[in-house]
Amino acid sequence: MSDMPLPLYLSTDKRTDKWLLVHSPGPISCIFLCYLMVIWAGPKLMAERQPVNLKPVLIVYNFAMVCLSAYMFYEFTASSWSAGYSLLCQPVDYSDSPPAMRMARVCWWFYFSKVIELSDTIFFILRKKNGQLTFLHVYHHATMIFNWWAGVKYVAGGQSFLIGLINSLVHVVMYLYYGLAALGPGVTRYLWWKRYLTSLQLLQFFIVTIHTTYNLFADCDFPDSMNVVVLAYSLSLIALFSNFYYHSYLAKKTKKT
Repeated sequence: MSDMPLPLYLSTDKRTDKWLLVHSPGPISCIFLCYLMVIWAGPKLMAERQPVNLKPVLIVYNFAMVCLSAYMFYEFTASSWSAGYSLLCQPVDYSDSPPAMRMARVCWWFYFSKVIELSDTIFFILRKKNGQLTFLHVYHHATMIFNWWAGVKYVAGGQSFLIGLINSLVHVVMYLYYGLAALGPGVTRYLWWKRYLTSLQLLQFFIVTIHTTYNLFADCDFPDSMNVVVLAYSLSLIALFSNFYYHSYLAKKTKKT
């Protein structure tokens, strides 16, 4: 393994340090606290109110997220290809060269997209879909903003590109599903493939786990500390999404039989 230092001693990426929501963990921590406050207070405030009709908002939001995710997938793919990235070992290029800056910028957009995605939770609350406010949902949304704050702050590029590339592709499919669902019952009957969306999400976590494990034990100039964090996080998501898949699809199927 490489002798890269622990996160505490990682050097700030000077290219991204002055970008929005990057320099200090303070702003993103405030967003996180506001997010928790909304989760706590929102259902209470909506308890005696009727669900808000957000159909037009959801249609625009979900298809806009499809476009943003598709853009990020393209940028991750094109940036890594033009820079000759390796899937097995890719250190971060901290230079100001056009390919390195292009990769850094799409990493920031991916980070910022995770802030935007906190809106998913607000929409659930306003529509009184409180059953959707599961530990998995809150954990995944809340932790991604911190994971990618650290990613853009310290390692905007390198090995981390694969996470953004795969996740962006998955989110194209995911937000397409939710966008179509928002169109109403006329379309909903064709959305039989939701369980396969969960399978696709699980597949991405297994790919990231294998990729990170390999890199952790390879002689690669990418921080082992970051690999450890990514590996632990991927394993936690595999456990949580597997539990969701079992109870949502397998357990129900067993009860029916």
